[in-house]
Amino acid sequence: MRKNIFLEMLKFFSKLILTNILGWKLNGLLPEDKKYIIAVVPHSKSFDLIIAILIRSYLGLRIKFVGKKELFNPLTSFFFKSIGGIPVNRTITNNFVESVVKLFDSNVINILAIAPEGTRKFVKNWKSGFYYIAVGAKIPIVMVSFDYMKKEVKINDKFFPSGSYDNDIKKLEDLVMDVVIRNKN
Repeated sequence: MRKNIFLEMLKFFSKLILTNILGWKLNGLLPEDKKYIIAVVPHSKSFDLIIAILIRSYLGLRIKFVGKKELFNPLTSFFFKSIGGIPVNRTITNNFVESVVKLFDSNVINILAIAPEGTRKFVKNWKSGFYYIAVGAKIPIVMVSFDYMKKEVKINDKFFPSGSYDNDIKKLEDLVMDVVIRNKN
């Protein structure tokens, strides 16, 4: 009972902060599927994490995310892991995609948020890991954009990858490119 009251209060205050205090609006709905990847673009500001945490709390979802291992230092590791963070060592080549697919298969991860750019800097080409995780786990991708100019989070319909990376990535980019261009800096 106490946990339900706490969760309802968390939802209420998260929505209050996101919409009434910060002035952001949510446009669209996340799917009811049990498993999917949320690809968030553009990842251009540290404030992205605050918006994401508020949305996650407001919607009452347990969304995991990947972040560079440097975020998970002795002072911050507990915090980032408690909000769903999974550290990634970007300096070594490992079977990251395969490892994450196994986490989906074993239900350790059901919903994963990931930034296709892989960095807050502007990049011309997204990293392909999020796509191949979806293909390997046989789950849809939901493109989500943070439009700082409009203070809007746009949630697109789910997209099932066909396995044809070049064709699919163009379709995914088209869903969010207006927001990416508008929010470059």
